[in-house]
Amino acid sequence: MSRADTLLKVKQAEESAKKIVDEAGERSRAILASARKDAVKLIQDAEKQVRADFDSAITKEKVKIASQRDALLSEGREKAAKLETVAEERILKVKDYLKQEFERTIDVTAGADE
Repeated sequence: MSRADTLLKVKQAEESAKKIVDEAGERSRAILASARKDAVKLIQDAEKQVRADFDSAITKEKVKIASQRDALLSEGREKAAKLETVAEERILKVKDYLKQEFERTIDVTAGADE
């Protein structure tokens, strides 16, 4: 094999190696771009899921709070009704008492006039 043939084979090997390196670089860049794209999608999906979970939790808590609110309002209305009943009974007793006291005063006054 002559020197020219050897140089030619070396040159061909260098070109082949360069081609292999270039192709590997392109594949590496493509893989990296695909990985970045997949990572962005995963992050977006995770954020979407977090938002959905957050919204679901908020909705559950709103329902729970509304239920507690309704229970407290109902309890308050019952207590108010009981207080109103007690107050009405006391008002009637006070009216009777005042009426009796007024009549007693009139009876005493009328008895003194006779």
